[in-house]
Amino acid sequence: MSQPFSLKIFVATGDPDGLRIVERSNWIGKALVFPRGLLPSIKQRDEFAQTGIYILIGPRPDADGEMMYIGEGDPVKPRLESHYSNKDFWTRAVFFVAGPGHLNKAHVQFLEAQLIQRAKDAKRIRLENIKAENEPTLSEADRADMMVFLDHMLSMLPVLGISAFEIARTNTTESQKLTKLFCSGKGLKAEGYESNQGFIVKTNSQASGAITPSMRDQMRGILDLREDLISNGVLSKAGEDYVFTQDYSFSSPSTAASIVLGRSANGRTEWKDQKGRTLKEIQTLQAEA
Repeated sequence: MSQPFSLKIFVATGDPDGLRIVERSNWIGKALVFPRGLLPSIKQRDEFAQTGIYILIGPRPDADGEMMYIGEGDPVKPRLESHYSNKDFWTRAVFFVAGPGHLNKAHVQFLEAQLIQRAKDAKRIRLENIKAENEPTLSEADRADMMVFLDHMLSMLPVLGISAFEIARTNTTESQKLTKLFCSGKGLKAEGYESNQGFIVKTNSQASGAITPSMRDQMRGILDLREDLISNGVLSKAGEDYVFTQDYSFSSPSTAASIVLGRSANGRTEWKDQKGRTLKEIQTLQAEA
């Protein structure tokens, strides 16, 4: 079960959109978050001279949505300087370091490999990394320490606006409290539910193989997402239509319904419970309770 934790955010430049230094309670690590344009003026800070693991985020050049690059540096400064000159896509960065002597080259290579694999498993954002990195061999004690470091990073990243590593999972206790919702049309049926991660569509749910002209012409973002889900195997061909091969988290019930139905859809009216009540009706009753 997830444990509560506190974060302390220091706005180092006085600009909320500038450099932020984020520390977690009772942890040796910390994160630095900053926009690309600020790198030349902050790279002399001591943290840039340390060994660390970094993530670059920016818009996809070919479509709506974002893409991401994961890397490591010993230290991080020359790697970020290289990406500043040679990688055009990224607009913001976050990197993690620890106190002196706590991280070495093998440690951050391990963290890099773990993050790349988790991003590939989650399939929520396009990776700019061409290949997966091989994990270095760590001692049993070092591996245990790095798994704790990784868990703390993963718990902080959604708070920092990066949800690319979150895999839709619900334990048995949680699932008993959730309202099962269904979306149907064109002979298809999908099951989903609302969660803290977004709107989750369940494994084996169906999605339309055909899309409407209006979706093709006016919903570029949804169309790009649909094509990504097909190319990365979240949606697998089943006859004329598709089936979800895993639980998948969408940003909203409307996005989920549009993918399922192959058209523009209002998720608050398309998703219904077993009694036929729409999500909008359910939420209205919950608000009045």
